[in-house]
Amino acid sequence: MSTAPSNPGDLPRPADEPREMTGAQMVWEAMLHEGVKVVFGHPGGAILPTYDALAPHEAAGRIHHVLVRHEQCAAHMADGYARATGQVGVCMATSGPGATNLVTGLATAQMDSVPMVAITGQVPTNLLGTDAFQESDVVGVTQPVTKHNYLVTDVEELPYVLKEAFYIARTGRPGVVLIDICKDVQNATGIFRYDFSVDLPGYEPWPEYSPEALQAAADLINRAERPLILAGHGVQLAGVSDRLVELVEKAEIPVVTTLLGVGDIPETHPLCLGMGGMHGEAYANRAIQSCDVLIALGMRFDDRITGRLDRFARQAKIIHFELDKAEVGKNVVPDVAVVGDLAQTLPALLPLIQERRHPVWIQEINEWRQDTQQTDILNFEVDELIPPYVIRQLWHAVKERGQDPIIVTDVGQHQMWESQYFIHERPGQLLTSGGLGTMGYAVPAAMGAQMAYRDRLVWAICGDGGFQMTLQELATLQQEKLQVKIGIINNGFLGMVRQWQQLFYSKRYVGTPVLSPDFVKLAEAYGIPALQVTRPEEVVPALRQAHETDGPFLIDFQVKEEVNVYPMVAPGAAVDELIRRPRPAIVQGYSGVQPSW
Repeated sequence: MSTAPSNPGDLPRPADEPREMTGAQMVWEAMLHEGVKVVFGHPGGAILPTYDALAPHEAAGRIHHVLVRHEQCAAHMADGYARATGQVGVCMATSGPGATNLVTGLATAQMDSVPMVAITGQVPTNLLGTDAFQESDVVGVTQPVTKHNYLVTDVEELPYVLKEAFYIARTGRPGVVLIDICKDVQNATGIFRYDFSVDLPGYEPWPEYSPEALQAAADLINRAERPLILAGHGVQLAGVSDRLVELVEKAEIPVVTTLLGVGDIPETHPLCLGMGGMHGEAYANRAIQSCDVLIALGMRFDDRITGRLDRFARQAKIIHFELDKAEVGKNVVPDVAVVGDLAQTLPALLPLIQERRHPVWIQEINEWRQDTQQTDILNFEVDELIPPYVIRQLWHAVKERGQDPIIVTDVGQHQMWESQYFIHERPGQLLTSGGLGTMGYAVPAAMGAQMAYRDRLVWAICGDGGFQMTLQELATLQQEKLQVKIGIINNGFLGMVRQWQQLFYSKRYVGTPVLSPDFVKLAEAYGIPALQVTRPEEVVPALRQAHETDGPFLIDFQVKEEVNVYPMVAPGAAVDELIRRPRPAIVQGYSGVQPSW
């Protein structure tokens, strides 16, 4: 058995030649080859050999381990790290409850195509299937919520599994790969090598696109009189936001985004219509239902963007640019499908597109936009503190400082208000759980993003319900000396559920009123400075104080209780059948994106 030298600096990093080491040491050797610098996890008996093998690497500053207070948050932190950087995030847990606690975080990342590798310990091979202490069938449990997973029972297989896992996680449509390693495999000795190519027959991460399909798509776009782009998360993953803007400006095509596509095109761009779907802009949804050619880029036509499928964009020819073949025709059957990597297909499309202008179409959309602004809640004369005002002032405060922030939200009303009232100017500025809709995501994911960019401004925007699901990570926040700023939109309810109860269940608020602690005192118990804000005039000074304070800061925004997110597409309705805020009798001057202080 090989042992680590007493001086960790003497350990060659990484191993260039095959050599003998334990399975536990192999895990970290692979991490070094993959460029991993931070791992989020919680130790336990079945993963302890691997944690022990981390010691020399952490002492030498090669890999840093972040101790979470709950394993779900390890997955969310790895998720936030991966979304912020585009690199594979890594989390780690022990067997049994440690591994099963990861599941919600793994599902969150998988549904949003986030590259992650999760490593779990497992009972020794001779105890598999015996219901041993802290044994669980982690491979069986996680199979539905991962891109791939492994159970490793032979140390000789471990190097190949590790390299395959990282390859699968990052290639093609990114996703989550879990590796469950038996404890005796971690202790066993074998030959580690990493000088081989991954060969996975049947796995086609980058399908070749059809030039004929691309030309057919171009022909439809060139003939369109009312074209519209629907841009999703795939634009960001492919890194083609600049090419999207080229296409938009060359052919004068307006753009609607999905929630995870927010920022694909700067929202200050005159052809950006903002987010569509259930809580999207009314004029964006109307454009979807009125266009004659709909160009879907890197999105999967989920129910929150389409509403009632049989009434979605019925008048339009639909073009679907998509990497994952399984998504093509799953919900909406396109007239033309261009299957391939957007990093290849979008640049190849541009030379085929004619320069066009659509003045009648653009004018019509702008008239719809002006009509929508008349019912914007920020036009009301409001004396009480309302969430949209808080979010808009956060945007102003960030602009005032000239900073490029990362905003991480939980799930619920505040998530939708952020997407509506924070003006996103680049892809990846908003990190949020789109597919699974995971409450408790914001704080740990923001910490993962902050670990990647120590000097960036990172805000976690939470509801009072979601914040209480993962607030224990305030301890981790302090232990790691991170600067995450936390804003709690505290309305005393599980807000989005309450809104549904108000609109569809005759205001029977069953199970939605939330009793919360004094969040200021709670933060102070963790050594984190905090403020409580109850009036509109207190918002800007509080934000400025948060920005001027080194380290973490928490603001408890005690907002008006019964404020709803509008517009809203009711379940079973078409995407343009909107529940809208009543038009005020007198509309105040619309302030747009100008600072209001």
